[in-house]
Amino acid sequence: MSSSSEQIKKLQDLAKQVRRLIVRMLARAGSGHPGGSLSATDLITCLYFGSYSDGSPILRHNPRQPDWPERDRFHMSKGHCCPLWYAVLAESGYFPIDELWTLRRLGSILQGHPDRRTPGVDVASGSLGQGLSVGLGMSLAAKIDKRLTRVYVLMGDGEIQEGNIWEAAMAASHYNCDNLCAILDYNRFQIDGRVEDIMGLEPLSDKWKAFGWHVIEINGHNIEEILRAYQEARDKKGKPSIIIAHTIKGKGVSFMENVVDFHGRAPTPQEAEIALKELE
Repeated sequence: MSSSSEQIKKLQDLAKQVRRLIVRMLARAGSGHPGGSLSATDLITCLYFGSYSDGSPILRHNPRQPDWPERDRFHMSKGHCCPLWYAVLAESGYFPIDELWTLRRLGSILQGHPDRRTPGVDVASGSLGQGLSVGLGMSLAAKIDKRLTRVYVLMGDGEIQEGNIWEAAMAASHYNCDNLCAILDYNRFQIDGRVEDIMGLEPLSDKWKAFGWHVIEINGHNIEEILRAYQEARDKKGKPSIIIAHTIKGKGVSFMENVVDFHGRAPTPQEAEIALKELE
């Protein structure tokens, strides 16, 4: 399916369903991170379920064979937003939807940060700042093995204040890792407040360009722009790409949007009921 109105509508509906699952699982668990999960929902929904203009899938993966050698790789560097990933994996068929209600329980395959016991998760994450290096390693391995694998890494904006990110950025450019695409969820909030107040990132595009990356800036909630960005990243040769996606923390739930408290606070059952009504 190409970037048609039919695909866009399908992805919008899927993103809304993913947001409902996020709210429901966090409310049941009584803990977790809704803000960044909701802000990146459109980006990861398009990655897993979207198609390029030629009809081929953006992310090549196989829920029936999670370790398929030819699969593309996705790594969630901002691991605290795993409720989003779990919802997308369940919708993809990696495990039953009902498994989502075990989030953060002892013995569950769905821990509070991604873990390899979860089908579809290749590398654990949670310690911020490390994910781009993980993606770089996957990218270089694919090049050495002469595979067509593409690698995608989702990062948070507060996360890229960490120095390890910029070491990886410099190395990825040096080694011409054009099979690597970073996705930045630029929602402008981190756990302690506004990113600009804690450690400002601007001029952000110029920084990535100076490190030798191809930069694509988009509205991270516009499905058409997201699909075009993935296409542009795939088609760019000779350097890695970063999609700087301008998003809204807590997107889709009015009382969570741009409220720093919901970075790491799960909705109460009453709040979840209100949120689910908004997402109908």
